[in-house]
Amino acid sequence: MRKFVIGADPELFLQDAAGAYIAACGRIGGSKSNPMPLPIGDGFAVQEDNVALEYNVPPSQDKEQFVNTINRAMSYLTDMVQQKGYKFASTSAVSFPMQELLHPAAMQFGCDPDFNAWLDGKANPRPAATDRRLRTCGGHVHVGHKFKSRKQAFNFVKYLDLFLGVPSTLLDEGDLRKNLYGKAGACRIKPYGVEYRSLSNFWVLDPVLTAWIWDATSAAMEAWHNKTINVDVLADDIQGVINNNDKAGARLLIESLQLPMPQHA
Repeated sequence: MRKFVIGADPELFLQDAAGAYIAACGRIGGSKSNPMPLPIGDGFAVQEDNVALEYNVPPSQDKEQFVNTINRAMSYLTDMVQQKGYKFASTSAVSFPMQELLHPAAMQFGCDPDFNAWLDGKANPRPAATDRRLRTCGGHVHVGHKFKSRKQAFNFVKYLDLFLGVPSTLLDEGDLRKNLYGKAGACRIKPYGVEYRSLSNFWVLDPVLTAWIWDATSAAMEAWHNKTINVDVLADDIQGVINNNDKAGARLLIESLQLPMPQHA
C-alpha cells in the first residue's frame, strides 16, 4: 500500500426553509484569505466562496478517519446553518435568482487558475457560461504524497481521472456543473501533492460515497505506482467520458478495468 493522506475543501449551496437558494455572502463568515476556524479540531474551517459555503478539513491517514472527518464537519455545519434558518442543498450547479447575486462577492470567481494534466499542465481557460447566474460547487480531493516531479504528479492525476472522474459520471447527477468546471485532468500541483478539482460535491453528503473516495484514490495510487494500467493508451476514452458525461462509456471502462464502485447496501 502506497502511503498517502487525503484532505478536502467541499463547497455547498444554502437554501431557506421554503427551498429557495440563498447566497452565503455576508451570512456565514470567513474568507479565502481568512477562513473562520471551527471549534471541532485543528484544521477545520469555513468560509464564504462566491455564493457558496466552503469548508476545509485536516488531512486523513486512513478511510475511517476520512469518513469521520467529513461527517464531523458536515454535522457541525448543518447545525450551524440550521440555527440561521438555512439548510444545505444537494445540487452542485444552480442558476441563482438575480437578487441573490447583488453582493460584490457573488461576482468574484476563483482567481487562481487550475491546470490540465493531459496537456502537460497547461492552464485551463477562465470559466465562462452563457447563463451569468449559474454558480457551481466543487468537492476537490487533496492527495498528500511525495511526488518526485511535477510531471509525475500530473501523471498521477490521470489515474485519478480514471478511478474517480470516470465513475463520477454515473454517481454524480449534477451534469450542469461541467458548463463551468469539472473537466478531465483539472488539478493544481501543491507542496503536499495534488489537488484534484474535477469532482463536484456529490460525495460529501453520503458516507458511503465518502468512503468510496478513499478506496478509489487508494486504487488509483496503486495502479499509478505499479503501472498496472496504461492511462495514456486510454487518454481519449477517459477524457471523452468525463468531458461529455458519457455514461455508456463510463460503464465500459468500469466493467473492463474492474474499477472500484461504492458499496451501498
